[in-house]
Amino acid sequence: MTTVQKIKEIEDEMAKTQKNKATSYHLGQLKAKLAKLRRELISPSGGGGGGPGLGFDVARTGVASVGFVGFPSVGKSTLMSKLTGTHSEVSEIDFTTLTTVPGTMKVHGAPIQILDLPGIIEGANDGRGRGRQVIAVARTCNLIFIVLDVLKPLGDKKIIESELEGFGIRLNKKPPAILVRKKDKGGVAITNTVPLTNIDQDEIKAVLSEYKLSNVDVTIREPNMTADDLVDVIEGNRVYIPALYVLNKIDAISIEELDLLYKIPHSVPVSSREWLNIDELSEKMWDALELVRVYTKPRGQSPDYSAPVVLRRGRCSVDDFCNAIHKEIAKQMKYAVVWGSSAKHSRGQKVGLDHVLEDEDVVHIAKK
Repeated sequence: MTTVQKIKEIEDEMAKTQKNKATSYHLGQLKAKLAKLRRELISPSGGGGGGPGLGFDVARTGVASVGFVGFPSVGKSTLMSKLTGTHSEVSEIDFTTLTTVPGTMKVHGAPIQILDLPGIIEGANDGRGRGRQVIAVARTCNLIFIVLDVLKPLGDKKIIESELEGFGIRLNKKPPAILVRKKDKGGVAITNTVPLTNIDQDEIKAVLSEYKLSNVDVTIREPNMTADDLVDVIEGNRVYIPALYVLNKIDAISIEELDLLYKIPHSVPVSSREWLNIDELSEKMWDALELVRVYTKPRGQSPDYSAPVVLRRGRCSVDDFCNAIHKEIAKQMKYAVVWGSSAKHSRGQKVGLDHVLEDEDVVHIAKK
């Protein structure tokens, strides 16, 4: 029996098993078995077949990368060509794009790499239609654009989410607040600082048993955690990526239908052909990437607003700023003067390397 067949068998058994106190242990085991089988698809043994492969590996440029994922003929290539000026073959025929096509667009002065990926089909995470290679590239992106046909958005959205989930991609989620710590002896100890609403201790023990974790401390610190979240933490190979649902071809629908589309979370309705609502798409992309622009100010001169140093939120200290320019600057710095949102005074604030910068701050580095 193939891995895909084993996965289907377990999914069928889970679907027909009613969740209650008596079945929670069994369901926990099934979820853990399913995750281990899916791991085999993500990283197949032998020959290193889990990588992107020929035509999918591209040199990374810019400060962040955005991958276009969607079914064939939803307008990814048209949108890519207009955003970046890079030619990506456009046709009414399915599967026109057969490899990763890279391009670059500037948003608020920051170069963003756009990757137009081949259209995926249902069953992509099981390897159909070169789906593994497509999704493997998507795993490395900072943001995913899920491009949907506006005439059938919800059905396609559900299928694509399922394909990405099956390949270890968690969309618009943060890593679960679960700590699993192995120990030499003492058995299983489960601590929860919040009520367990979607998982019980039997289900936790079943998951641990399937992974042969007999001596371990489990701490749950966030409500609504599930067995799937626990499995994700144990597996340790999940990636958590923000996603925007780009609902394309709005020129083919009414205003009333457009209002309904805005109720879909993280959605941006656009028309790549008529160039409608692209400004909103660019702004939402910028917000989702959580980038921070910092401008340099040489001594005795005005700030240089033409070429910002672009950092990622969470890694935007003065130290990060210095290292982004040259690794020797931090060693030579005596202090920095910062103007902007992160400064306490409008006249500027003298700070050290650990000071956290905000978007559009201006920084002057004083050397020793």
